[in-house]
Amino acid sequence: MAKAKKTAVPHACQSKEEAMDAIRALGDAQRELVRLETAINDQIAVITAREKDRIDALKERVETLTTSVHWWCEANRATLCAGGGKTANLVTGEVSWRQRPPSVTLRAVDKVIDTLKRLRLGRFIRTKEEVNKEAILADPKAVAGVAGITVVQGIEDFAITPFEVDIQRSAA
Repeated sequence: MAKAKKTAVPHACQSKEEAMDAIRALGDAQRELVRLETAINDQIAVITAREKDRIDALKERVETLTTSVHWWCEANRATLCAGGGKTANLVTGEVSWRQRPPSVTLRAVDKVIDTLKRLRLGRFIRTKEEVNKEAILADPKAVAGVAGITVVQGIEDFAITPFEVDIQRSAA
């Protein structure tokens, strides 16, 4: 069963002083969170550096073993897939071959489009129609009453930005 997340019951500030104190506390909590994240990342960096040789050795071993198994399986594919399947069970694991779906790669798209047009292969070119939202925002009265169009205006966001001092460290 999942543990329920505990959330603090909100308390509305009752005065300007309480709001100022809450903003200071918010800034303190945000900075503490950044310090904690930084400390965790520093620990991860230390552990990764300490284990770098083992990590590299294990990656190389994985690559070598994968290549070795792949070569053997390719050489014995007919026997492994004698029943016509694409998967073979080797007791300690399975190997399988899967055909990737076809894909198209384009380079110099503008030149490709020009060539397709010149060769009268327009069926391979998409023409995309879309609503010009910028034009609607410039003249919302013109589309008033058009079903499916809603112009949203006047929404106000609230933001709190605790003040912080940014001390630049010089590389002296």
